[in-house]
Amino acid sequence: MSIRSLVTLLALHGGLCQVVSAQPVIPGSTAVEVTQAVDLKPLERVEATSDPDRLRGNEAVRTAATAPGTSRNGSSRRGRASRVLPNDAGQVWREYDISPYTLRVSDREHPERAVVDWVLRETGTDLWFTEPLGLLNASQHRLRVYHTPEVQETVASVVDRFLSTSTESHAFAMRLITVASPGWRSQALRTMTPVTVRTPGTEAWLVSKEEAVLLLNHLRGHSGYREHGTPDLLIYNGQQETLEYRRPRQYSKSVIFRPATFSGYEMKVGQIQEGFSLQLTPLMSRDGRTVDAVIKAQVDQIEKLQEVPVDVPGPGGRSQRVVVQIPRLSGWQLHERFRWPVDKVLVISRGVVATPAPVKNRRFLFNNSMNAFGQSRGDALLMLECLGPVVSSITEKDSGTRVGNTRFQGRY
Repeated sequence: MSIRSLVTLLALHGGLCQVVSAQPVIPGSTAVEVTQAVDLKPLERVEATSDPDRLRGNEAVRTAATAPGTSRNGSSRRGRASRVLPNDAGQVWREYDISPYTLRVSDREHPERAVVDWVLRETGTDLWFTEPLGLLNASQHRLRVYHTPEVQETVASVVDRFLSTSTESHAFAMRLITVASPGWRSQALRTMTPVTVRTPGTEAWLVSKEEAVLLLNHLRGHSGYREHGTPDLLIYNGQQETLEYRRPRQYSKSVIFRPATFSGYEMKVGQIQEGFSLQLTPLMSRDGRTVDAVIKAQVDQIEKLQEVPVDVPGPGGRSQRVVVQIPRLSGWQLHERFRWPVDKVLVISRGVVATPAPVKNRRFLFNNSMNAFGQSRGDALLMLECLGPVVSSITEKDSGTRVGNTRFQGRY
């Protein structure tokens, strides 16, 4: 008798009837029957066992005290086990060899996670948690996918972009700029092509690399011009790179009255991490002509510490005053995905927002340092340019991201 045919077996043993039925088998898998225990009448004797779900070969045997779907106290318990995946929507199982990519990015921890992240961006997350059933799993060498042929095509296109040797690693130039006034637009907009942005208050444009040079010179002539970082980044295709500068800023948060102590009170000190974080996650197209990039930026700043006097116990029973500080916080966030040709420069404006607090260090160079307690707002601009694939060896790195004597295509 073939195991793929529908078989019904009734075997009474101590009042227990078992029904064995064959299930659809996914392509390439081994057919395994799934056994359900159906209780026709209460058992007169219950066999003692430490595991309520005893195994007899490949069959699950349940006692009457632990019938399917209920526990001894009648509450919901573990679901029914099965070794066959449903394929009612024509799902197929495929495995993709991603080891050529992960071996290139061996200096990153779990490089395969970048492949999973970009698959989710292309397909959407909900698709894997709704009908029809889908599975997505990645190891260091393989990506395993179970879904419809249409979804498999999308996954295959993403994997191809990671495996393409022409897009192994690219260099990107990023400029985070603020100017005091948004008036620079009056002359510059005629040469800029607008790009759709979902974040309210945010605008984006594409300009040629030649126009980007003119735009940068135009911005430098405006008051309050500041550059908050101009690093060249070498980024493996699909991986995330983060530029971050934050500094702790302490303030007198509150006062706690303690009558049992000598002073009678205690000052509570608070701390806020002030600064900015900028993340770039690019993925080149297979032919290397366009780039998809997820950009995430966050700026946190204390505009002012509002002082409030508080009366506290003083020497000789007299009261005295201390000052607690209430921070006036300002900041902004940006989380967008853009696609643009590599021969263009992407310019993003977040509007007039809080500016990053500038401090000089080896990674973030500031042409005009300003006092952190001075001007606090400006038109924030981010300029992104793909400098091209790496064509020579890297001779110097800062934390694995800065580029030393490496040649790229183009630079403004």
